[in-house]
Amino acid sequence: MKYHIFIGSTLDDLKNERKEIPRIIMELGHIPVMADYLDLSSRSGQQLLQKTIEECDYFVAVVAHKYCPAKERTSPLEAEYNLTVKKGIPVIALIIDEKARWKASKKEKEAALTKKLEEFKKKLRTGRHETWLNSTDLCLKLQTLLVHEINLHPQNGWVKSDKAVSPTVANELSRLSAENEQLRRQVKMEDNQIVTKLREQMKHALKVLSLNKTTLSFYYATGENWENSRQFRYVRIFKLLVPELSLGKTTSEIARFLGTVLNPDLDKLVRKDYPTPSNSIKKIMADFSLLKLVKCINDDEGSGDEIWEITEYGKEIYSAYRIRQLEKAFVKKG
Repeated sequence: MKYHIFIGSTLDDLKNERKEIPRIIMELGHIPVMADYLDLSSRSGQQLLQKTIEECDYFVAVVAHKYCPAKERTSPLEAEYNLTVKKGIPVIALIIDEKARWKASKKEKEAALTKKLEEFKKKLRTGRHETWLNSTDLCLKLQTLLVHEINLHPQNGWVKSDKAVSPTVANELSRLSAENEQLRRQVKMEDNQIVTKLREQMKHALKVLSLNKTTLSFYYATGENWENSRQFRYVRIFKLLVPELSLGKTTSEIARFLGTVLNPDLDKLVRKDYPTPSNSIKKIMADFSLLKLVKCINDDEGSGDEIWEITEYGKEIYSAYRIRQLEKAFVKKG
């Protein structure tokens, strides 16, 4: 069972920690969700955020010594938390330990905001929570809390058990079933031989992803041209995109996501629209499509901004990749 897990925190003071939390959630086999890539300034921004949170199974609140963004008086995190509690979504809180070393520049200086922060922390402590000293401690505590919470309060998961199968899913299942039957007739193999062949196909796909690279350049908000060209392996890009494409993403959204996540210069902010070249992103998605890892689900071909979604086969490939990564721990231990 896979779960959507919303990550809420203040942004400016917890940049490093926010990079590690999605990794932990993905390594546990679940799907991290953040508001970073939602356009909350639009008319429907808050409705979109509310819908995103409502569709999540768990909420992770990470708090340090900041209550709200600079020049603001209210906390987006507390508003998200209040909505989560109202909807009955389980909350996991990770509150910084008072003994933790922390830069003074990343602490609230105004007494009124400090008081609001302490009142908010008091609310968080009424539920499942832990304190943390540093990024490593935060990740360990998060992993433990998530496992306990999922065991104690299992949710419906990202495929709702009380919902009927959609026509799209039914068609995809029908197509896969037909392909499997055709494969049986063609090669005339027993079940165990078919499994072996499919495993070899997946190994080949993973090898192709590992050996092939692509070059991405970055366009910064204050820049005037493309900069910092870097090579990235396809397998790295694929594993980053899997949770993003589970709900479908446009080419422009993928470009924005990869530009933000892979940005080699964290001191510079990438521009909002196509921080990575559109032709490079389209080539990557076309290659993934050839490998049957993703599919274009945009019916409006004239829109110019395709919508991409992970295929069932793509999910199987990612699952095989994660299993191989996890098995490496046994090899090292041996």
